[in-house]
Amino acid sequence: MNCIVVGYGSIGQRHARILRELGCRVAVVSKRKIPFPFTYSTIKTALIQEKPDYIILANETFKHYASLKELTNFGFTGIILVEKPLFDMVKKIPKHTFSHAYVGYNLRFHPILQKISEIVSKEKILYSQIYVGQYLPNWRPNQDYRKSYSARKTQGGGVLLDLSHELDYARWLFGDWNRLVAFGGKFSSLQIDSDDLYSLMVKMNKCPMVQIHLNYLDRISRREISVITEKCTIKVDLLNHTLQINDAIDKYHIDRDDTYIMQHKAIMNGEKTNLCTLEEGLATLEMVGALEQSTKLKKWVNK
Repeated sequence: MNCIVVGYGSIGQRHARILRELGCRVAVVSKRKIPFPFTYSTIKTALIQEKPDYIILANETFKHYASLKELTNFGFTGIILVEKPLFDMVKKIPKHTFSHAYVGYNLRFHPILQKISEIVSKEKILYSQIYVGQYLPNWRPNQDYRKSYSARKTQGGGVLLDLSHELDYARWLFGDWNRLVAFGGKFSSLQIDSDDLYSLMVKMNKCPMVQIHLNYLDRISRREISVITEKCTIKVDLLNHTLQINDAIDKYHIDRDDTYIMQHKAIMNGEKTNLCTLEEGLATLEMVGALEQSTKLKKWVNK
C-alpha cells in the first residue's frame, strides 16, 4: 500500500515508521528538511508522484481542516486518517470522495479498553471516574514545551483538545452525553496561553455520572479509569497496563506502538468496528465546545 504522512513531528514520525514496518511504501510531506527517503514539500506534489492509497494527516491540529479541504479539492478517493483531534474547533466536515475516513483515537484499540467495553455492554453502569495528567514540559523531551502546539490555544493546544482521548473513549464506552458541567482554564505558572486544567461531570446515555479530570500539571504521570457497575468495580491504570476487576488484577504486556499498529491494520483490512469516524470525531469537538460554554456560563449545559 502506498501511504503519505503529512507532518513529521513526533506523531508523524511514529506513523511513518510503523507503516514502513507493516510493509507499506511511505512518503512524507514536510516543509522542513528531514532525514526520510521520500519527502515532498506540498501535498499536491506528493499526490501526483506517489498516487497514494492511504493518507495520514499528522500535522498541527489547526492545519487539519485546510489539509482535508485540499485533499477534497484534488479529488482524492483513497483512505484518510486524521490524527486526533479532528480540528481545532467545530467546523463542518468538507464534502469528499474519500473511500473511508477516520480520526486517530487509537486508545479504542487498547486491550484493557476493549475488555471494559465488553463488560459495560452487558451490565448496568452506575458511575465512572476518568483521570489523565502529565507535566507538559516532560511530554516531548527534545522540544521546548513553550514552542509546542500544546502551549498555544490558536494552534489547538489545551487539555480539552490535547487529551481528548478521554472524551472520545468515554463516549465510545458510555454513549453520547445528555448534560454536563465543567470548570477549567489556565491555573499554573507554565508559560503557555492554553488551558492547563479541566474537571467535568457528565450525564451520559449509559452512565448517569461520569467525572473526568484532565491536566498538564501532574508531575506523577497518571492515566486511570474507574467504573462501578451493579456487579463489579473496575480499576484501570493505562500507564502500567493493569486491569483490576473486584479482587482480580491482570497485567497486560503492551508496547506504546501496539494500539497504533492495531488501528492501521484495522483500517487496511476494512475492520470498522473500533474505528472513529469523522462524524464521531466532530461530535467530540462539539462536546469540547459545550464544556467551554459551561465554564464560561458557570452552569450545566444540556445537549
